[in-house]
Amino acid sequence: MSVAIPEHFLRFADLSPSWAEWMDRLPRLMSTVVAEWRLRIDGVVATGEGALVVPVLTEDGTKAAAKFGWPHPEAEHEHLALRAWAGDGVVQLLRADPRRSVLLLERADASRDLTRMPVLAACEIIAGFYERLHRPAIPQLDRLSEQAARWSEELTILRAGNLVPRRYVEQAIALARDFAADPATDGALVHTDLHYFNVLAADREPWLVIDPKPLSGDPAYEVAPVLWNRWEEAAATGNLRTAILDRLYAVVDRAGLDEDRARAWVVVREMVNVKEAVASMQRGQALDTDWATIATTITKAVQR
Repeated sequence: MSVAIPEHFLRFADLSPSWAEWMDRLPRLMSTVVAEWRLRIDGVVATGEGALVVPVLTEDGTKAAAKFGWPHPEAEHEHLALRAWAGDGVVQLLRADPRRSVLLLERADASRDLTRMPVLAACEIIAGFYERLHRPAIPQLDRLSEQAARWSEELTILRAGNLVPRRYVEQAIALARDFAADPATDGALVHTDLHYFNVLAADREPWLVIDPKPLSGDPAYEVAPVLWNRWEEAAATGNLRTAILDRLYAVVDRAGLDEDRARAWVVVREMVNVKEAVASMQRGQALDTDWATIATTITKAVQR
């Protein structure tokens, strides 16, 4: 049985040649995997920023989800992290074909995530998963310290423009350099993209985590995505700094994280977001100036 790929997802082919090449292969890949794994389509296709997820039934009638991911470095070790967690707070991995970037997962409810819950309550649920997820890192993972060292060099590109205040660029460069040399930067299995859209309602537990981009890293690195997601709600409060800090405190207090390290990682990650926006512009895409505005606002809010 063929699977219809949503039109908006097909447009992602414009992002890069590698996206276009993968998108060309995707219909045949989906049909092949469904046949090879003896799956039956069982619902409406869901999409994310880098994957297409098909509700399926396995040969024995188990409800599952087949995830077809765009092959890229952040997704390379997803199956290994899911295997290490073994369903403890996350969707279970039922089968994996990492060569083709295909996973068969326990099915969760893609229509119900934490965006429907009051934001601070959602922050506490997210932080409650940290202690379950942050176990010793498996050896195959990339190390956060290596990324921090690279960022300390790459962030210098922001010195040339006025997208963000120069003082925040210099702060992020210095912090990234310090983190690169800090032994505590590595060692924990971290999700790195744990936010409201990546926690879904489920049957086995009320909520389960999905879509890790795992690293060997620092638990305090996890916090930033809860600040920049659901941004419109923060802006609507009329007091952005308070709204941002309320989220930060909710997560840090619930998880028992080092607040200063969490603030420092937020600064680094926000400036990296701007750097990636600039890199996209250099590849011919439109510059997302909203990212720069959000990054500046959050970075300013978390200053001591």
